[in-house]
Amino acid sequence: MSTPARIGPVRIDAHHHLWTVGRHDTSWLDSPALAPIRRDYGPADLRAAVGDRVAQTVLVQTIGSVAETVDFLAIAADSELIAGVVGWVDLTATNVADAVAALRAQPGGDKLVGIRHGVQSEPDPDWLARADVQRGLAALAGTGLVYDLLTLPPQLPAALRAVVDVPELTFVLDHLSKPPIAAGDREPWETRIRALAARENVVCKLSGMVTEADWTQWTVQDLRPYADVVLDAFGPDRVMFGSDWPVCTLAASYAQVLDAAAELTEGLTAVERDAIFAGTARRVYGL
Repeated sequence: MSTPARIGPVRIDAHHHLWTVGRHDTSWLDSPALAPIRRDYGPADLRAAVGDRVAQTVLVQTIGSVAETVDFLAIAADSELIAGVVGWVDLTATNVADAVAALRAQPGGDKLVGIRHGVQSEPDPDWLARADVQRGLAALAGTGLVYDLLTLPPQLPAALRAVVDVPELTFVLDHLSKPPIAAGDREPWETRIRALAARENVVCKLSGMVTEADWTQWTVQDLRPYADVVLDAFGPDRVMFGSDWPVCTLAASYAQVLDAAAELTEGLTAVERDAIFAGTARRVYGL
């Protein structure tokens, strides 16, 4: 891998996780493929992984649990590194605004910046287009938080309907919606991504690519066609870097993920790269 071009002095990692096995429902880690990361990851592990590479991070929920979000807010309250938390509330409930207010009243509640639901695990590909979900998204918009989209490519049409129907809400697409990088396929993912990017209330995280590629043999050139689509469709002002640590360690170290992102953006101007590695996340999440 070539030496990456310079990244601006203030770096923000807009997407990582923490977990304690067994404290909440960590059954998603039971897959044999995830055995290498089936252990506890806490704030000290995060600090050791990032070193001096980033100044701020955004901690993102892993399960549909208010209790996990409360724990994450408490962790963030004691951390100078973790500047924001993307948590969880039940979007299908009728009290979304009240649920958000209750989280904001918790220790660290001032660091709640967004909400996410594991749509990728929903059996209904149209889950995001359901009336009860869209009612919840509209209520979320009224709280001033953003919504992280965790989708797979077949769920992008429903995501587009949600984005169109709730234009007052800012949506953040995680992991490029997990394109099939290992297979090398780009359609229909690219067409759907470009349709989503045409809506100004959507931004995208340059994250999660290494674990959609071949875990043992990926190269930056494998990732480049997908990163190029996102950078062209959204533009740097609507793209933000995320490591997806520690999930990324199934395929790459923290440093390798950051270096890959630097190499993928080396053709951009310094201003554009500063947006991707700091400015977009700061603006969108209000860090």
